[in-house]
Amino acid sequence: MNLHFHSDQQEKANRWAGNMLMFHYLPPTAVNTTLRLRDLRASMIPLNISAYIIPATDAHLSEYIAPRDARLAWMSGFTGSAGTAVITQNKAVLWTDSRYWIQAERQMDCNWELLRDGEEQYENIFDIYNTNLAPAGRILKSIPDNLVDKIWTNRPPLPPDNPTHLPDSVIERTWPMKVDQIRAQISDNPYKPTAVLLSALDETAWLFNLRGNDIPFNPFFYSYTLLSMDEIWLFVHTERITEELKVYLNTTCYHSYCVQLLEYSSVRSYLQSYLQRPNMRVWVGTEYTNQALYELITPEDKLLTSTYSPVLTTKAVKDATEQRILKEAHVRDAVAVMQLLMWLEKKVPEGTENELTAAHFVDQCRSKQKNSRGPSFETISASGPNAALAHYSPSNETARKLSVDEMYLVDSGGQYLDGTTDITRTVHWGKPTDFQKEAYTRVLMGNIEISRAIFPAGTRGVNMEMLGRRALWEVGLNYGHGTGHGVGNYFGVHEWPVGFQSNNIPFQEGMFTSIEPGYYKENDFGIRIEDIAVTVPATTKYGNNYLTFETVSLVPYDRKLINTSLLSPEQLHWLNKYYETIQSVVGRELERQGLKEEYDWMMKHTAPFLTAGASAVISSITLLVTVLPSVLLHNLL
Repeated sequence: MNLHFHSDQQEKANRWAGNMLMFHYLPPTAVNTTLRLRDLRASMIPLNISAYIIPATDAHLSEYIAPRDARLAWMSGFTGSAGTAVITQNKAVLWTDSRYWIQAERQMDCNWELLRDGEEQYENIFDIYNTNLAPAGRILKSIPDNLVDKIWTNRPPLPPDNPTHLPDSVIERTWPMKVDQIRAQISDNPYKPTAVLLSALDETAWLFNLRGNDIPFNPFFYSYTLLSMDEIWLFVHTERITEELKVYLNTTCYHSYCVQLLEYSSVRSYLQSYLQRPNMRVWVGTEYTNQALYELITPEDKLLTSTYSPVLTTKAVKDATEQRILKEAHVRDAVAVMQLLMWLEKKVPEGTENELTAAHFVDQCRSKQKNSRGPSFETISASGPNAALAHYSPSNETARKLSVDEMYLVDSGGQYLDGTTDITRTVHWGKPTDFQKEAYTRVLMGNIEISRAIFPAGTRGVNMEMLGRRALWEVGLNYGHGTGHGVGNYFGVHEWPVGFQSNNIPFQEGMFTSIEPGYYKENDFGIRIEDIAVTVPATTKYGNNYLTFETVSLVPYDRKLINTSLLSPEQLHWLNKYYETIQSVVGRELERQGLKEEYDWMMKHTAPFLTAGASAVISSITLLVTVLPSVLLHNLL
C-alpha cells in the first residue's frame, strides 16, 4: 500500500519513525539530542558556519569543569572529561580516547557517530586544526559568542560562593614571595617578556594562596591574572571579593605588591589595551591559554610561548611544608580507605551493598577525617564488567550489586585543607581465577617497578613509563590510559605538568605523582592499582643527584590476588618494606583515633610475605603475632 504525505506530514512521520527507532534501541543512559542539534544548526546558518567544534573543556582549558561549562555533555549526552564534537548540518561526530569509548556508546543517542581517537596532545590545537583544514579549503575562525550558550535555556548559574585564602598553618610561601619567584623568572628569561598571562584556574589560586568553590571537586574560582614586573591585575567576579580579601591582596594601594581587581569578563579588552603600550611582550603557556586570548597577542614579537607557564612549573615542586602536610593528609586518607575495605569485607557476603552505596560510604569515612573538604573527584566504584570501564562512576540506573564472585575496583580521593588524595584498590572477596590473579599481580609488579626505580634527577617520566607496562607486555596484556599524573595541595587531583606522558616535565625532588598501571578485560573485570608517590633523593654507590619514589598512599593491596611466585626477590622485598611503613605510620594514626578494629584489620592485611630462603615456620609465627589483637599481644609481651 502506498501512502502520500504533504511535506509537513512526511516530516512528522519521519520524526515519529525516527523517535520510535531511537526508543527501541536507545540505552537508558543515553540522552535524546534531536532538538538541541536542530537549534544549534539553525543558529549556524546566518553566520555561514559549515562546522561547529565543541570541546569538553571550559575557557580555562580545565579538565574538571563547572556544570555551566559542560557544553559538550549537554549537546551530546557524553559526560567524559576528554572529547571533541564537530557538528555540521547533516552530521554530529564525537572523538574521544580509549578510556571513554564504551561510556560514549552508552551515553550518546543515534544522532551521533563515535570516532575512536588516540591520546595525542598538541601545544596549540587551533593551529593543528587550521593546518589540517587548509588542503580542503576550510578556514577555522573563532567567534565572539558561544552558540551553545545561546540555545541552552536552563544553563546553570554562577556558583554563589566567595573565594577564601588559606590559613597560615598550611603556607610556607606567602603570595608576595610567590610573586617574587615568578617575577625572577620573567626577569631571567632571555626573550625579555614584560608580563606573564595566567589562564589556568590553579595558576591564580596557587599564586595568591586562594581557594574557591566554582568547580566541582576542585577548589578553584573563575579567574585570570596578568603579572608584570611592577603591576598585578586579577580578573575575577569582583562582587565576590570580600573586604577581608581586599585587605589580604592589598587592593587599595598602587606599588608592585598591590593587586588591582578587574572584572572577570574584561580580561580580553584589558589585554588588548596592555599590548598597545610600547615594547610589551606577554609570556603565555600554550597548554592552558584559550584561542580568544592567544589570538590577541599580535604582532608576533609581542608573544612569548612555552608549553607551561612559569607558575605551573614552579608549583610542581612542593616546598618542605607542602610535602609534609600532603603526606599527613594521605595518612588520614588511608584510614578512610581502610574503613571502606573492612566494611566491604563484612557487608558484601550479606548481599546488601552495591557500587553506589560503597561510593557513598567512602565519602562518609573521609568526611570524618581532620581538614576534610569533600571528595576530589566522583568516586569510581565498579564491579565486574563495569570495572572494565576505566572511568566508570555508578548511578542509580547503573549501580550493580557487589558480589563475592566478582572483582571490585574503587578509585577515590579526598580534598583536605592540607592536601589532595587519589588512590585505587582492586579486591576480590571470593575465589579469583588464575588469570585474574596473574593479571592483578602483573599490574602490581608494574606499580612496584616504577616505585622502586632509581633515576637521575631531570629524567622524564615518559622514559620510565614502560616499567609500569613491562610485566603486562611480557604476556601480551596492556592498558589504554596514562601511567600517572601530578597531584596538588588542596588543588586539582590531576595536576599538570607532572607525570609519565610525553608532554610532562622532567622529575625533580619534591614532585608528587600517581603511579597507576592497570588491566581491563572488556565485559568481564578491571584492575587498577594506584598510589601517590613523592620524588626523594636516592643513595647510590657511586653517583650523586639521583632520585627515587617514596610512596605516600598507605593502604595494603589484596593478598588474595597476589601470586607471589611471579614477584622477583626485589619486588617482594619492596612490598614487605611498604607494609612495614603502613604498620608504623598508619598504625600510629589508627591508635590515635582509637580505631582498634581497623588497627587489627590493617595488621592482618600487612602481614609479611614469605621471601625466598626464609623459614616457613618463622613466617607463620610472624603472621600469627601480626594478626593477634593488640591488647592480647601486649599481655603476651
